[in-house]
Amino acid sequence: MKDIYGRSAAVMSALSTPIRLRILDLLSCGELCASAIQEHFSISQSALSYHMKILSSSGVIAVRNERKYVFYSLDMGSIRKYLEKIEYMIAPKEDCACHAALQHNCK
Repeated sequence: MKDIYGRSAAVMSALSTPIRLRILDLLSCGELCASAIQEHFSISQSALSYHMKILSSSGVIAVRNERKYVFYSLDMGSIRKYLEKIEYMIAPKEDCACHAALQHNCK
């Protein structure tokens, strides 16, 4: 898995604020336009755009433009890949650094 740590850190960073987690919760029921998302928060349109850019750059959400509207949805394929990377990182494996760490005597 190429750059598993850097990619995972980017997603974790994107999810590191309550407002972005709330946005994901809103999108869990399906695609929403920006104005529908903004109705749920007391923030400006530019602030919402900032959060959406971070989420889309991390691959967590997908963006679709239709005429003058912008629509957002969860990118479930990307989210599944992220969860697989986390599962891979925490699973024991032959080449894991943990084997050397377990050999260390802490006395």
